[in-house]
Amino acid sequence: MTSIGEYQRRAVLEHNSICSKLKILLLVVSTNLLAILLFSCTSLDSRWSSCGPRVHSWDSAALFRELNATRRDLSDSRTQTADLQRRLAMTSSLLQTLLAEVGRARGDTATAADGVGGSRDELPEELKLAVGAHKMPLGFTSNLGTDELYPALGSACFNFQEELVEYMSYEVGKECPVDDVFAQRLMLKGCEPLPRRRCHPKSPKGYVEPVPFPASLWTIPPDTSITWDAYTCKNYTCLVNRRKEKRSYDCKDCFDLNGREKVRWLHDDGGLAYGIDAVLGTKPPGTIRIGLDIGGGTGTFAARMRERNVTIVTSSMNFDGPFNSFIASRGLVPMHVSVAHRLPFFDGTLDIVHSMHVLSNWIPDAVLEFALYDIYRVLRPGGLFWLDHFFCAGTQLNSTYAPMLGRVGFNKLRWTAGRKLDRGMEKDEWYLSALLEKPMT
Repeated sequence: MTSIGEYQRRAVLEHNSICSKLKILLLVVSTNLLAILLFSCTSLDSRWSSCGPRVHSWDSAALFRELNATRRDLSDSRTQTADLQRRLAMTSSLLQTLLAEVGRARGDTATAADGVGGSRDELPEELKLAVGAHKMPLGFTSNLGTDELYPALGSACFNFQEELVEYMSYEVGKECPVDDVFAQRLMLKGCEPLPRRRCHPKSPKGYVEPVPFPASLWTIPPDTSITWDAYTCKNYTCLVNRRKEKRSYDCKDCFDLNGREKVRWLHDDGGLAYGIDAVLGTKPPGTIRIGLDIGGGTGTFAARMRERNVTIVTSSMNFDGPFNSFIASRGLVPMHVSVAHRLPFFDGTLDIVHSMHVLSNWIPDAVLEFALYDIYRVLRPGGLFWLDHFFCAGTQLNSTYAPMLGRVGFNKLRWTAGRKLDRGMEKDEWYLSALLEKPMT
């Protein structure tokens, strides 16, 4: 049986425990109140005298005034913090500039702030002028978020300084070097866009006015319309006749407008070959108005669309042939960019994007997926992506490319896969033609 003394001892212990807990609770409350009091006086100009207790429990109006004052102080504190962060960023920028200058003075290699690799002092003045930052005449502009203008330059240009220096070596105001092939190779290495130049490209001799539209759509232009220095063929007759040669060329018969080009996309065979009219028929009349043909050869797809009052921009590279000049001679719009280039259109602006043969398994998977998402980006809701004769191995179709297109999020309007048999059954080569739609929501 427990004695009375034991009960008294336990009561004392419980009392002491409760007192200890109350003391801890009071300490926590006091600490929090002190913290609130301190942070309510965050203004850099505040004095301790202004932070004393000013709230009277019997005056609710005074309490609201004190709360509003605290909110104002917190707002001022945030403004001061933002200003401090801005000053720190400026200081960091100045420090980086100073370190770069010290590095240049010591002969170290230049930093990324110099625009290209290597010692900035060793670069020709024209290159430094073309890629360097330039102060805005009217100072800081909120549209740019800076007081400097930065010329566009492909990031991969950092890796090819010698080639870039060669490209920018010319006499200002005079004729540019004939370096079309060299410049395009730089672009294909990722140095895209190239810096601008202050020289004049070589003009063709005996230039004549172009053939009037619409006859220009199906007319071979005169040889005097371009400069032939960069190409193996020196006239259009040579380019047209390449279709007869055994040697492989990019878009081998594209320049023969009276051959296969004359019937492209006119008929829908219910299989891999989709017809333009069938594709346009999937949308209300007149709602497909503007678009892009990626890797469009000599522009025949754009010509067919132009006949149907649809404006198509054609991207094309000049692989041993004046593809861009030929497209322009037909009265169409060429765009000289590589397949890895971000499409220079704003989000949701195009009605249709088409690509035949160019988007295929020769492109690294990651690069291709970025390209597909970029196509999705520039299409408007309900816009069409016509993937025309996409080439791949049979094992890749279901394992890689069908899931990739599914991840991007297109709706399938048509989907046709078929064997490519010109090199034999054992090759297991396939084509995929698909008409895809960007969802409306």
